Amino acid sequence: MGAPSAPPCTLHITWKDLLLTASLLIFWNPPTTAQVMIEAQPNKVSEGKDVLLLVHNLPQNLAAYIWYKGQIMDLHHYITAYVIDTDTIIFGPAYSGRETVYSNASLLIQNVTQKDTGSYTIQIIKRGDRTEAVTGRFTLYLETPKPFISSSNLHPRENVETVILSCDPDTQDVSYLWWINGQSLPISRKLQLSKTNRTLVIFGVTKDTAGPYECEMKNPVSSSRSDPVTLNLLHGPDFPRIFPSFTYYHSGENLYLSCFADSNPPAEYTWTINGKFLQSGQVLSIPQITTTHSGSYGCCVRNSVTGRERSTFKTIKVSAPSGKGHIPGLNPI
Repeated sequence: MGAPSAPPCTLHITWKDLLLTASLLIFWNPPTTAQVMIEAQPNKVSEGKDVLLLVHNLPQNLAAYIWYKGQIMDLHHYITAYVIDTDTIIFGPAYSGRETVYSNASLLIQNVTQKDTGSYTIQIIKRGDRTEAVTGRFTLYLETPKPFISSSNLHPRENVETVILSCDPDTQDVSYLWWINGQSLPISRKLQLSKTNRTLVIFGVTKDTAGPYECEMKNPVSSSRSDPVTLNLLHGPDFPRIFPSFTYYHSGENLYLSCFADSNPPAEYTWTINGKFLQSGQVLSIPQITTTHSGSYGCCVRNSVTGRERSTFKTIKVSAPSGKGHIPGLNPI
């Protein structure tokens, strides 16, 4: 970034001289209504870059400039001053070694950090029949980094566990916004935001509140949104379903049944007939069934993580061959 003009010579003076000079500059009349404006160049600055606080609408008959960090004009917040008559710069307690004041009153901040964000105040001392001062204020914002979502638990059990999501990193002077399924966060007892909106608490996570979630960091000069995060909801199993729906078979046909239940992690499957264990697995296959295979077939599913079990039963009737060319799997009328 090109400087508007070369800085004047700097003097490293004693604290006694500093206090004397500062007292002469500070304890003058209060500011007038002059509209001094401060502009950041560039207006979007990333951490580690340089920014110039350019001052506009300077009044006439200038004596000195004083820059402060924040809105309080005292020695503790005093960064640096430029005295026009002696063409010198005086450093204050808030000087970090990265600030340069120029003869046109602008302030260059190099290698900016998060600690540099916030308000800056310039006090401009004027000469005249009556010495007076005008002030200008400006708030410096850094370009927001891309946030990411941290979760206290990415694998919650349905309707049981509470999850805390955080929008990171923790950044000064930004506002936090949240989305679920691409929509702004709805009002719900199950969704509770912290005072700063940076933290989101989800009570008793369900399928409707599992996500995907996105968070956004925003300040007056920029905004950035996170990648979506969806909770891996541990749920189920739901009541299983047995396929196909056929219930009547003839001897000699092949019995083929499959069972499915929505579950995360996937459920464990077992088959029974008339209450007696047949086999494990999602598919039951019995070739060339006979009338002895008639009975109540049960599919039992279990989720070892949630501890839930569900069962469904289907009555199968196997009849003796009719000799009429029965089509396998077709129910008789």
